[in-house]
This record gives sequence, structure tokens and C-alpha cells, in this order.
Amino acid sequence: MMNTFILLLEEEATSPSMLKQMFPFLLILVVFWFFMIRPQMKRQKELRKYRETLQKGDKVVTTGGIFGKIIEISDHTVIIEVENQGRLKVLKEALVKDMTGNQPAR
Repeated sequence: MMNTFILLLEEEATSPSMLKQMFPFLLILVVFWFFMIRPQMKRQKELRKYRETLQKGDKVVTTGGIFGKIIEISDHTVIIEVENQGRLKVLKEALVKDMTGNQPAR
């Protein structure tokens, strides 16, 4: 009986605890969140704020690379004028940059 008890104590002393086994996995999750998920959420928040503050006359770029100037704004869409050539109606989600004061490289 005593020998069995001693063997059980030795096994407990040599086997790693659950926390020690999970530590590398938890560390990887924390690093992944800190370097990948958190910055992406911050960029999305800034882009959402930018789209909510759009005004007439702002110069913008669409996700397709079209440069234009905002002529009209509604809840979900924006009408932009493209180089005095025509007008396009695009979703606000398609606008990615504020080009006020910037000119595209030619």
C-alpha cells in the first residue's frame, strides 16, 4: 500500500500540470491577437469613422482605383464625379481613401 502511494506521488511530481501544457498555446493566441487581430480591428474602426464623416466635395478613391470627387451622399451610396467625364454611383463601402490635398502619381 505504501509503495503504491509513493509511486502516485512521484507521478504527480513528474507530470506537467494542465497550465504548463496550455501555456504555449495561450501564448500563441495572445501574440496572434496582439499583432494581427487588434490592428485589423483598429483599421476597420478608422475606415468606418472615415465613411461616416464623408462630405460633399471630398476627393476619394474607390476599391477599384477610381479617383473622384463626391457630389451627392445618401445613407449607403455616394455619387462621385470622375475627371469631369461622368458620374458614378458607388457604395460607401467601396470608398477606401481620402484624397483631399493629394494628387495621384502620373
